[in-house]
Parts: sequence; C-alpha cells; structure tokens
Amino acid sequence: MLAPERRTRADIIFAVAIAVVVSMTALVVWARGDATGTESVTASTPVTAPPTAEGVPASLRELWHAEDGASKRALVSAGVVVTAQDGTVSGRDPRTGEQVWHYRRDMPLCGVESQFSMVLAVYRDERGCSQTTLLAGDSGARRTARSSYMDATVRLSVDGTYALAQGPRRLEMWRSDLVRTIEYGFVDAQVNAKTQPRKGCDLLSSASNPSRLAVLERCPDDPADRLTVLNPVPKDNTVPEEYGSHVLSGGGADSRDARVLAVSDTRILVYLPEASAQGGSETVPARLAVYDANGNPLVNHRLLAPLTATAEVTKLGSTYFLFTGETLLALNGSTFDPLWNLGEVLGTPAMMAGSLLVPVTGGIAAIDPATGTASANIPVDRAGHDGSPLALAVIGGVVLEKRGSTIHALG
Repeated sequence: MLAPERRTRADIIFAVAIAVVVSMTALVVWARGDATGTESVTASTPVTAPPTAEGVPASLRELWHAEDGASKRALVSAGVVVTAQDGTVSGRDPRTGEQVWHYRRDMPLCGVESQFSMVLAVYRDERGCSQTTLLAGDSGARRTARSSYMDATVRLSVDGTYALAQGPRRLEMWRSDLVRTIEYGFVDAQVNAKTQPRKGCDLLSSASNPSRLAVLERCPDDPADRLTVLNPVPKDNTVPEEYGSHVLSGGGADSRDARVLAVSDTRILVYLPEASAQGGSETVPARLAVYDANGNPLVNHRLLAPLTATAEVTKLGSTYFLFTGETLLALNGSTFDPLWNLGEVLGTPAMMAGSLLVPVTGGIAAIDPATGTASANIPVDRAGHDGSPLALAVIGGVVLEKRGSTIHALG
C-alpha cells in the first residue's frame, strides 16, 4: 500500500509563487485593459428628439458654446448635440449645453460621426485609429465596438447605410453594427495580402453610397491618379470586388489635390485641379469630372475658381451642395449637373423648415433650395471668429454653427 502524499515546505513555497505570478499578471492585464481607461456616464433617462421647427426664426442669439475639436462638422444624434474634445465624446442638451451623457477614454480621438441615432467614436492606440465604439445618441450607452489595424489618421464619413474610415494606406467600411464589409489597401495579415488588386498605393480620397465605393488612389506603376469603383459589400470582406478601375487622363489627373467628392447610384463626382496643358503653353481650368458607376468618364463642368482645401460636399434631401471655399454650388442628386450657385458663402448649409440655411457674412441666409433665391437674412454675432469655414446643423428650433474647434448653439 502506498503512503499518503504529504505537503512539503517546497510545495507550499511553489504554490505561493504561482499565486503571486497569477495575481500580478491579472493586475497588469487589468491596468492595461481598455476598460481601465474608460469612463462611461449614461443619461438617467433616454433623451427624446425635439419637435421639428415650423419655420425659420427671424432672429438668433447664442444660447451656449462648447469645445468641439475632434469632429469635422456639427453633429446631432437622437435628441442631443454631439461634441468631441480630447478623449471625451459628449451628448448635450440642445438648449442649455449641459452634458446629458459622456464617454471618455485615455486615448486621443481620431474622429467622430453620427448616423441612425448612433454616435461613432474612433480612438488611436499603438495600431493606429483602431479602437471604434458605437454609442446610443439618446443615452450614451455603449452598443458595440470593434478593433482592427488602421492608419494613424483616418477620415470618417457616412452615406446613410455604411460608415467609411479612410487613411492614407488603408480603408474599411462598416455596417451599422460595426461589422466590417470591406478592407482595401494595405493589409497587415499576410494571408490576405494577395487578395488586394494592387500594392503600395496611396489612397488620396474616397466617398460612398449604399451601392458604390469610389476610391481615388496613386499607385507606383501608374502615370496619374487611378479611380477605382468597388462593391461596398463583397461576398468576402477581405476580397475587394471591382466594378471598374481606370487611370485618369487630362489636366489635373496626376495631381494629389484631386478628390472624389460624391457618389450617387449612377454617377461619381471627382474634382480635378487646374493644371498646365501638354506642352505647358496653356492652362486647363479646374473642373468637376463626372464618371459613370463603373468609373468611365462622362462629362466635365468647368469651375470658375479652384476648390480650396476646406471644400466640402453636403447631401440634403435629394440634392448635393458643394461648398467650394467661397461659393455654394447646388448639384442634381442623380447626374451632378449644376443647378445654381451662391457667392460669398462661409461654409456648409443645413435644412430648416423647408429652407436651406447658409452661413454668410454677418448672419445666416434662408435660401430656396430649388432656386437658390434668398428669402431672409438672419443676423448672427460672430465676434472673435477666426475666419475658418463654418458648418451648420439644426436640431428642433436650435441652429448649430461650428466655428473651428468650437460649436455654438443659436436660438
């Protein structure tokens, strides 16, 4: 019969050592984990959206203002105004500016967007702008999150169905639940590297709609920029499906200032800058180039002046509005044909009670969106404004005006 096993002093010391190592490992994991550097304060009760304004106000005064340096445009979601500064995203009461909820991480924000009454917040860690969180606009509650390799900077945009995050070497599109539908460009997983149609390309710009993703890129073996049109939802998110890919030709086709501006169901709008004609004796003016849904050229619209670096396109209803840097150009939502233009404009517009609100010197103009005719001019005091482009948004009866890194609520 075997003698019963007995604990020795060495056994006890060894067991204690294992327990210490496990405890220290757990402590390190906790200290370095995402949850440790995160603070989430949700609304006590979900916020309801205010009623739609019945008319354009005759006057406006500032109700409040707040720092908003991480977002490109004035954002609203559900019943709140969304502001983002440093690592904090906040939902604010439209009339008072008080925080209804906030979400904070000890990471820098790469960008913030809103869609479907949700707020998309992208943070930067050691893998680039890889940490993405989806928050409910009415409460700030965390709905889902994703993490993947991304560039150190990304440009966020939404198209009514998908969200697009594009960096200089790589882009991804996400569904409303943050599931990735496509990756394009540089791939960190070597097993997927051969699935990409080209390597080493710089992604200059991109835009999307639910049926098309257009990417303007510059590839090592190409003499000019390349326009590639992709399926936003291929069968395999790691294998892009191309509808067409063409190297551009003509003046401005080799410029890194060229941009994809907008994508409709049947057309793609690209900005081609002013350039010298072949031989250098003449200059080809800046133009808006329209391509079909497969990237084939259709028509060019000459611009009176080049777009500035701050030019932006806003889709409101069925019409696209291009802020050139000093002019607002209305474009047909299907063909991108110019409809009308308005000069001496300071930024991007918003819709309120059927009128197009446009920031102009000294105030906000109320414009007929069909004709471009002004019906009213609402004075706005912008004392201290540095001259940077303005971006408008509307929530209920409150007009939001983003000036640089500050959001101003007017009512």
